[in-house]
Amino acid sequence: MVELKGVGKRYDGHVALQPLDVSFEKGKVTALIGPSGCGKSTLLRIILGLIEPSSGSVSIAGETVTPQSAQEIRRKVGYVVQDGGLFPHLTAGQNVTLMSKTLGRQPTEIEGRLDELCELTHIERSMMQRYPAELSGGQRQRIGLMRALALKPRLLLLDEPLGALDPLVRAGLQSDLKEIFKQGDQTVVFVTHDMGEAAYLADHIVLLRSGQVVQQGSLKDFQEQPAEPFVNEFLSAQRQIGAIA
Repeated sequence: MVELKGVGKRYDGHVALQPLDVSFEKGKVTALIGPSGCGKSTLLRIILGLIEPSSGSVSIAGETVTPQSAQEIRRKVGYVVQDGGLFPHLTAGQNVTLMSKTLGRQPTEIEGRLDELCELTHIERSMMQRYPAELSGGQRQRIGLMRALALKPRLLLLDEPLGALDPLVRAGLQSDLKEIFKQGDQTVVFVTHDMGEAAYLADHIVLLRSGQVVQQGSLKDFQEQPAEPFVNEFLSAQRQIGAIA
């Protein structure tokens, strides 16, 4: 579904992402993981066309992402950020349905999809009348997920969607996300710094450090065949793996 060839990114001489080749399989859930500043979010934004790479090319379902094609491609991709990234002056329902209305979808279709999404994310329909400031962090995150899923995207990108939540709310949303990923037919790429979360949600894990891919595979691969000492160090720092995997 997604293929990056020789993709790198520099900012005024600073290397944010070393040129790399990586692909994300259709229908699979892939986690991008690594320490802060390793290039996870940069990679995700390059896929979405929010950042133009300094080198290399990105293609989604065979279509090359360029400054000219990025806007149209983004309409086929769902994107979720921390705390939902909601527009504060719009109600939850207006946030979810904004793009559907912009694209001229029929009101009955929009309302039907809204009902489906409320059921899918376990959120009450009455919540759609509230503004983001009137919602909890977990509720805002669910609304952000609903918005990303509204147009039934073939690709779903999530940038540390649960990072700002307390452990109890986070655990509940992890369970819900796992079920949503199972029910949908999207390709999912999500950024996290938590290996336990990556192991719980993803089919495939890509570990980055200093803008480079260190290793990729399953948690078992990382544990039994670490590519280098850093892999063991990173796993040792992840205290929740045993509890959540």
